[in-house]
Amino acid sequence: MSLSNINIKNKKAWFEYELLDKYIAGIQLTGTEIKSLREGKANLTDGFCTVLHNEIWMINTLIAEYTHGSHTNHEPKRKRKLLLNRQEIDKLKKKLKDKGITLIPLRLFINEKGLAKVEIALAKGKKLFDKRESIKAKDVNRQLDRLKKTR
Repeated sequence: MSLSNINIKNKKAWFEYELLDKYIAGIQLTGTEIKSLREGKANLTDGFCTVLHNEIWMINTLIAEYTHGSHTNHEPKRKRKLLLNRQEIDKLKKKLKDKGITLIPLRLFINEKGLAKVEIALAKGKKLFDKRESIKAKDVNRQLDRLKKTR
């Protein structure tokens, strides 16, 4: 895979949460983690972010072990530090104190300079009826697309 093709998404997030604000942060990785990420072996589905000691940490995200790694290979589900400005951290910390607000990773990618970045979002969990509305809207859009193709 080339660098521009690395774009790992958390598809479940758009269904489970109502997204409020989005941020792009750098991510602190070890050598074998970035090599594994370049192979496209990561999963953000169960991940979330939290504030610990005035730093943002991404927890429970999987970056698989590097296949050609030795005894220095990384732990697949370790905590990873996100790199943000102090003002952004303070703003996120303040908003996370609200009830029902969480911080989730949406997308993990490598930018043009070859640096690993993660797109995170402040999110609020959807209720069951909101999820049903999302499913209905998706079905309607799918049917409209089918009608357009037949013409």
